[in-house]
Amino acid sequence: MTSEPILEAHELVKRFGDFEAVKGVSFTILRGETFGFLGPNGAGKTSTMRMISAVSQPSSGTLTILGLDPSAHGPEIRGRLGVVPQEDTLELELSVRQNLEMFGRYFDLSRDILRARASELLEFAQLSDRANDKVDDLSGGMKRRLTIARALINQPELLILDEPTTGLDPQARHLLWERLYRLKRDGVTQIITTHYMDEAEQLCDRLVVMDHGTIVAEGPPRELIAQHSTREVVELRFDTDSPGEIHSRLTPFAQRVEVLPDRVLLYVDAGDDTLREIHEVGIVPASALVRRSSLEDVFLHLTGRTLVD
Repeated sequence: MTSEPILEAHELVKRFGDFEAVKGVSFTILRGETFGFLGPNGAGKTSTMRMISAVSQPSSGTLTILGLDPSAHGPEIRGRLGVVPQEDTLELELSVRQNLEMFGRYFDLSRDILRARASELLEFAQLSDRANDKVDDLSGGMKRRLTIARALINQPELLILDEPTTGLDPQARHLLWERLYRLKRDGVTQIITTHYMDEAEQLCDRLVVMDHGTIVAEGPPRELIAQHSTREVVELRFDTDSPGEIHSRLTPFAQRVEVLPDRVLLYVDAGDDTLREIHEVGIVPASALVRRSSLEDVFLHLTGRTLVD
């Protein structure tokens, strides 16, 4: 990662009629880093991603991608990007290799270069032994790896990934993480949206949390956890249908107490010490768990637990 910006957004706004989906967001993405966008449904992530993919023009504000203005240089910018959509859009009746080579023709690559690039990417995606198989016969994880490989056919300077591991089993997710880490090591800048908080912690150097069209937090994952949560969280369950009844008794023992329908969360710096203290005053939960604070705690604290459809 360098200090050179590869993308700069200042007071970026996107309107659809009277509705303002993105409300003046500003951020800078550095060359070589992996940058994440987190947020609940309706937060403005999709509108932001479409703007930074140079397929949707901002309503106002300034946006520079690869040193260029997308309103004037959209085709040139898109030729230097790789985009991995949330849904795979592969040609199911074609072979794995044919999918790569056909996509590469959009970038006016010669046949010799296409064949060489396809072979390299098949190896990168661990699909060399399936090169001549129809895509329809692949597993979900294989299709996802092929979609990422396809986005790399033009050797992009910036790779944009929308929910790259949604629907995959843990083994496939971890294999994709390893592939993305290899790309980062090779200097490919990545922008990722994800609903998996552990994925954001693993992959992102920095990230922003969006809510209602604005950025509510920005920084490296561990710094966000330190800023918006405590070192540890104690999860308590009680033999009662109303855990909220004990809220006032637990408040003195934590920086923040959160009552959920099935458990109570205590945000503290030393979970084991807190457990001992509440036992000493006669508060005995049915079960208790001490864990480190996570990015998910930060995300829910900043955006709320209410389900957004």
